[in-house]
Amino acid sequence: MGRFCLSYLGALVFTVLAGLAQAQEVWISEDLPYLDFEVNGEFYLIERGNDNSEFIAKVFPPKERLCPPHCLQPVVPAEGVTPVGEAELVNFIEDFVIPGEGFLIDARVESWNKSGTIPGSVNLPFNMFAPSDLNPFIDQLLALFGGVLQTDGTWDFTNAKPLLLFCNGADCGQSPRAIRNLLLDGYPPEKLFYYRGGMQDWVRYGFTIHFPE
Repeated sequence: MGRFCLSYLGALVFTVLAGLAQAQEVWISEDLPYLDFEVNGEFYLIERGNDNSEFIAKVFPPKERLCPPHCLQPVVPAEGVTPVGEAELVNFIEDFVIPGEGFLIDARVESWNKSGTIPGSVNLPFNMFAPSDLNPFIDQLLALFGGVLQTDGTWDFTNAKPLLLFCNGADCGQSPRAIRNLLLDGYPPEKLFYYRGGMQDWVRYGFTIHFPE
């Protein structure tokens, strides 16, 4: 009886998920209608087709963005760093964030993060990566990312975790600055990924927005 109930429950869940996939008009990619997952005890759903026009009008209203500081960033912020699009970002969540083997990092200041962010990301503002003796966070962050502090004061990044960083968009310099500071500390560039489109492209393509409490 117990096996029957479990089998029935599994079939029911499969049917519901299949129905959701069929009802999803705008898929994330050709073979992925949506992504639901859990990170650190919190459940998230990423899907497309949302009407984000109100969010865009409120958070990113049309206005003159002077350069500096809002200068267009290069697609590759530093040599060896991998640029990604939306599909690759979702794959990164599947491959690294869900199993706890990497971090999706919102490098914006907290006020921007609270206005809406990518589900599954962690907010680590760009100034936390400053390689300075006056920065009390950098050693803790590098250790969190898999670095091991050596007796000579250098870092061993043999087991460094992959990091994917983003901020507001192509004219936001916060995540590129965080990436370059990580490189100054010796973080391996092949473990760093950059989503240049940031929140502006994420909402433009109708992806789910997460609002941290």
